[in-house]
Amino acid sequence: MKLEKLREAMHAAPFQPFTIHVANGRSLHVPHPDFIAILGTGRTVFVTSPIEQTPSYFVVDVPMITQLEIHGVRPNGSE
Repeated sequence: MKLEKLREAMHAAPFQPFTIHVANGRSLHVPHPDFIAILGTGRTVFVTSPIEQTPSYFVVDVPMITQLEIHGVRPNGSE
């Protein structure tokens, strides 16, 4: 997965929620850009969860991201 694709999803205007799929099978939903940050050199991403859970944050190695699933807004305004 290219870091640039992730940056595009994070900074899209208007923002569209997306899900990060990781090689270990985990899926991380990003409902708003405040819930994700690219760290340091861009090899690592920090994702927090809007839902109280344990853990409430995840550190993801960008090369381990297998897919970005963009949840576009439908014409009637719903997701």
